[in-house]
Amino acid sequence: MIKNVMAGFWVCAVTLASCYAAITWTVGKAPVEDKGNYEGLQYKKLPAMNIPVIAEGAVQGYVIANLVFTADAKTLREITVPPEAFIQDEIFRHVYADETLDFRKLSRYNVNGMISNVREKINKRLGAEIVKEILVENFNFVDKSAIRS
Repeated sequence: MIKNVMAGFWVCAVTLASCYAAITWTVGKAPVEDKGNYEGLQYKKLPAMNIPVIAEGAVQGYVIANLVFTADAKTLREITVPPEAFIQDEIFRHVYADETLDFRKLSRYNVNGMISNVREKINKRLGAEIVKEILVENFNFVDKSAIRS
C-alpha cells in the first residue's frame, strides 16, 4: 500500500515539474514585440485669453476664452515650435477683427465656423495637420462696467 501512495506522489511531483518547465521554457518562443506607449491624441489646455472688444472708439469690454486643443502626441513631441502660441494668436485675431461679434446686439454666434476657420489657419501656418480639434471650455463677454479696477 505504501508503494502505491509513494508512486502516486512521485507521479504528481513529476507532472507538476514538467508543467512548470513547459510554461517557463523560452526556447522556440516568439520574441515579444515592443509596442511602445499608446500614442493617441493629447489634450492641452491654453491659458485664459482676454480679448478687448472695441466699438465707437473705446473698449466696450473683454471676451474671455478658455480653450483646449487636441493634437497627436507623437507629432507634438517631434515639432520644434509649440502650437499654443499660434492657436492663441489666431483666436485673438479672429475674435478681435470679427465684425459680426457684437455684444450690444446679442445674436447666435457661429462658434463651429470660427473654430474650423481658426484650425485651418493654424495648420496652414504650421505646415502640417497638427491641431486636430479645438474645444471651447469657456467663452464669455465681460462688460467694461463689470470690471473692478
